[in-house]
Amino acid sequence: MSIPVVTVGDSREDLVGKLERLHGPVSVVRRCTELAELLAACQSGLARAAVVAQGSEELTASLVDRLSAVGVAVVALTDSTEEMARLQGIGVAAELSGVGAAALAGRIQSAVSQLTGRDPLLRQGDSSGPPDAGRAPESSGGGAVDGAERSGAGKVIAVWGPAGSPGRTMLAVNMAAELAAAGKSVLLVDADSYGASVAAMLGLLDEAAGLAQACRLADQGLLNQEALLRIAAPVVTKTGSFRVLTGITRADRWTELRPAALSLVLSRARQLAEVVVIDTGFCLESDEELSFDTMAPRRNAATLRSLELADMVFAVGAADSIGVPRLVRGLAELESAVPGVSPRVVLNKVRQSAVGRFPERQLRDAWERFGPTVPLSAFLPADPVATDAALLAGSLLLEAAPDSPLRRGIADLVCAPVQRISRSSVFSSTAKRRLKG
Repeated sequence: MSIPVVTVGDSREDLVGKLERLHGPVSVVRRCTELAELLAACQSGLARAAVVAQGSEELTASLVDRLSAVGVAVVALTDSTEEMARLQGIGVAAELSGVGAAALAGRIQSAVSQLTGRDPLLRQGDSSGPPDAGRAPESSGGGAVDGAERSGAGKVIAVWGPAGSPGRTMLAVNMAAELAAAGKSVLLVDADSYGASVAAMLGLLDEAAGLAQACRLADQGLLNQEALLRIAAPVVTKTGSFRVLTGITRADRWTELRPAALSLVLSRARQLAEVVVIDTGFCLESDEELSFDTMAPRRNAATLRSLELADMVFAVGAADSIGVPRLVRGLAELESAVPGVSPRVVLNKVRQSAVGRFPERQLRDAWERFGPTVPLSAFLPADPVATDAALLAGSLLLEAAPDSPLRRGIADLVCAPVQRISRSSVFSSTAKRRLKG
């Protein structure tokens, strides 16, 4: 049985006719005049591959991701080798316009096989029907970043916590500073789509929304390491330096943080830094019930994608009678949203006035009796004097209060496990100097 294909654009050599005359691996079921029509045809379950003969410059990573989500592989034809490289960077199988029909048919078959993980001509059971337009692909990353999510040797640390200001940003920012002080090359990413505040905490007068800029370039297939270095703001401390991709400046800009583009940004970040620290949002809702169009942008996609791609997740909650139950419920939601995640649970703002005498013992006993199976990993003491001094100065704990118990707790928390992360073999000393510079 042949692969159903839709095409867009007219070809000087009647590409459709040549494919049809093969009488074999592919069958053109519709010829579209524009990408919008092609996208609608693919989302209806009509095809398993889309051939873009003209207008490939309109393809973006987000569009490819939407097509991959409904089981459609994208093949584009172009006369430019630069455009071919851009298309391949966003997950498109690109070919030169002069490719023969038989070679193009083979390329289509290969692209579909790569997307589905099996030979597209060998259908079994009920999989012989068209792909379900409402079903997400098995891979969370989609075709636009397939094979690119884990490229590079850098490791990703995501800091997440439930609603209620448990201290996500404070922890992420100071984690990045401690790792930089330990000699690691670090990139801090503010992926909170509700209340991005890394720039404010660091005293950066930034209105550029670095992460949104990076996602925009990545969506167009134009983000490389040099561009990422230009966008990321440097933060220099007495003991080290790191770079920051600042968050969106207004909450209504969340649509700029598309998951396919964010995956590409993190892929580039892995190649550039030994450790990438992400400050995520609190909400894990998938938004499926909030939209009639299941392919619409997702408000929480940036948080979910960051957690999916993270090598290590820190779940932080406030150590009081409100924060602990929120964290317990949040961990259940986290397991449901990102199956298989194994977070390191951190209780922040630990103090006698909220818990009683011997607060750590009280919290551990209560957690073992009533909490989830995930064990507690660390307790961070409440230290309002140190945090207020750092916030007032737009600085970090290692500068504003280097001897504070909170600063020492964060250093012990992050530096010990990260020592097990091997230094990147592909991260050149030149690139490392540029990142720190």
